[in-house]
Amino acid sequence: MKKTAYIVIALMVIASFALAGCQQEAALGTEENPIIWALVPSGETDTVLAGFQEVADILYNETGLVIEPFVATEYAGVIEALSADPPKAHMASLATFAYLVASARDAADVALVSERYGSASYNGQIITRADSGINSVEDLAGKTFCRPDPLSTSGWIIPMITMRSYGVDPDTDLAEVVDAGSHDAVAAGVYDGSCDAGSTFVDVRSSMEEDYPDIMDAVKVLEVSVDIPNDGVQFHPSVPAEIREPIVNALLTIDQTEEGLAAINQAYEWTKLVAKDDSFYDPFRQVLDAAGIDPESLLGE
Repeated sequence: MKKTAYIVIALMVIASFALAGCQQEAALGTEENPIIWALVPSGETDTVLAGFQEVADILYNETGLVIEPFVATEYAGVIEALSADPPKAHMASLATFAYLVASARDAADVALVSERYGSASYNGQIITRADSGINSVEDLAGKTFCRPDPLSTSGWIIPMITMRSYGVDPDTDLAEVVDAGSHDAVAAGVYDGSCDAGSTFVDVRSSMEEDYPDIMDAVKVLEVSVDIPNDGVQFHPSVPAEIREPIVNALLTIDQTEEGLAAINQAYEWTKLVAKDDSFYDPFRQVLDAAGIDPESLLGE
């Protein structure tokens, strides 16, 4: 082989290694290495994803950072993505209980908490058909129960505590527990009789009247929960401040434009995002402690 051929091959090898190095070192927030924002649908997956994509587009225009929303099927998947080494997700929008699990694993730092119509907390509800014959939480024994996700705070953790307080052990007294996948799906399952009862946030029924015009009458509320801290935006601890800060600053003002407000409302029915630190969740941790609930122990359920 001629000397020039060896030189060409050597240059090609050097170039390939250089290209590989560039790909490995691509800055977070670029097209080559986008920021993965992981979330779980509270309603229709396509609607939630479209809303978060609008938010990501707005953030790109404001910050120049490329963010890629990813919809997981359940909170456990998002927590595992955050806990991976290296992390497979850089941002998340976890509900309260799931955030507590991720935080305990040192996989998530809260930056923002959502507000819905001026409140940074919300409530859950246990629902059943009005004609089901179920008139109290005690009547749930022996019944089929729908939940959106085993780590949903309003959809399972608080209802589970509530049932136990009424003498119904959800592990042994329910005929079956069905993972419906979203709060909408729980309400639909109760409406059509697939489940005898279920649990959702208050009040998922109001967003479903177009498809189920009589749902407010056909499905009744058995119990309303204590106040629960809202979901929000969390970052993996490895995400540097120079990336976090412009995203947080943009999200703090996103509700001030018609386009931004429409996007966050479509995403998770947020009306505003406010800055909070981890101490915001301490009162809820006390509720779990009093009930003997260890967040990490429920991750595998």
